[in-house]
Amino acid sequence: MAPETFEGLLAKARAFLQGRDLFIRDVYAGADPDHRLKVRVMTQTAWHNMFAANMFITPPKHALEDFQPDFTVLQVPGLQADPGTDGTRSEVFVIVDFESRLVLIGGTWYAGEIKKSIFSILNYLLPEKSILPMHCSANIGDRGDSAVFFGLSGTGKTTLSADGSRTLIGDDEHGWSEQGIFNFEGGCYAKVIRLSAEAEPEIFATTSRFGTILENVDMDPASRLLDLDSARYTENTRASYPLSFIPNVSETGLGAHPETVIMLTADAFGVLPPISQLTAEQAMYHFLSGYTARVAGTEKGLGSEPQATFSTCFGAPFMPRHPSVYAKMLGEKIARHGAKCWLVNTGWSGGRAGVGSRMAIAHTRSMVRAALDGKLNGVGVVADPNFGLLVPEAVPEVPVDVLTPKKTWSDPSAYDATARELRARFVENFEKFETYVDDQVKAAAVQAAA
Repeated sequence: MAPETFEGLLAKARAFLQGRDLFIRDVYAGADPDHRLKVRVMTQTAWHNMFAANMFITPPKHALEDFQPDFTVLQVPGLQADPGTDGTRSEVFVIVDFESRLVLIGGTWYAGEIKKSIFSILNYLLPEKSILPMHCSANIGDRGDSAVFFGLSGTGKTTLSADGSRTLIGDDEHGWSEQGIFNFEGGCYAKVIRLSAEAEPEIFATTSRFGTILENVDMDPASRLLDLDSARYTENTRASYPLSFIPNVSETGLGAHPETVIMLTADAFGVLPPISQLTAEQAMYHFLSGYTARVAGTEKGLGSEPQATFSTCFGAPFMPRHPSVYAKMLGEKIARHGAKCWLVNTGWSGGRAGVGSRMAIAHTRSMVRAALDGKLNGVGVVADPNFGLLVPEAVPEVPVDVLTPKKTWSDPSAYDATARELRARFVENFEKFETYVDDQVKAAAVQAAA
């Protein structure tokens, strides 16, 4: 965008705000004092400012006395752009200007843009300090063993990391420095569509707590009871709450170098194994691929059917540098610290979306816990014939047949055809990265069907 286009929109925002109340809050982005950003958030509405209070880190009182922000967010949801005169591609605009160190947001009431804009800035700045920014959740076990969970919206990143048996560091954005990992946030922003009190008790409990912000959630206007199963507004229903609402949460937001790296995908085709072990090269490949499914209703214009998608680094819109920069850093850190890597499919089993069913969360939890606790060490593996993934022969508390996707399909020939179709998509998507990776990563890639 040309600077004059930004200046025109900024002037329009200032004019729009004349005579209106503006809500202002100073916060930190980043739990590590050596690498955090100081951010001033200025919003048109009080609830958006409360969102910033939940999602960022509140500085101590003495730090607010002379607070000089590194970046300022000006959020004006009631102001829509006119593409014809303002030089935008839609009525919505989210703009970062590094010269004025200002973020300008307009035309959208979705609160997530406030935090994602700041994280995009961190994702650009931190690699210069040899810090890998990651769209991931993270937690710590009793031994002090850290784990990170990569994944896009709807893959279970928040749910699987909020495990009562482990201490939660954060659910969405982290940095991996030379000292270990640190949370960018002070809160959680969980999807709550069809949230289960039995399967996800920690997150479910937050939906009835004072201070939680519910976004796009259907509520009976008379009884004020929530219908978390309703997608009346969108599938993308959200709860924003402070990290302190989770019972077992880290007080520092810091963790050691991860021993386990888990990449989550929600395979709409129903052909990827539910869990598989990755080499460092395969981890780089799947990190670059970022395969998952966008579920209908999560975003505008998707139609009624889920769609397969590839989002590099499991967060392409928020990663301003070339994807190979982040992938190389990930591979180097995995190798240096000896982290074990796993690909976990929380998507469909027994058929593609619309035919099969979503993977049982109890089975997924058992697989993740087995990987974190080292219970899969020494277990025999079988190479998946389509994707080259190493699938454990057995996982505690998981039926053996579940581990082999083809066995869950009633029509094996339909499975073979669908697997070939997805392989072709992987191969086509990776063509744009081949010149940026070495031969070992190329060899770890999904290969075209013979």
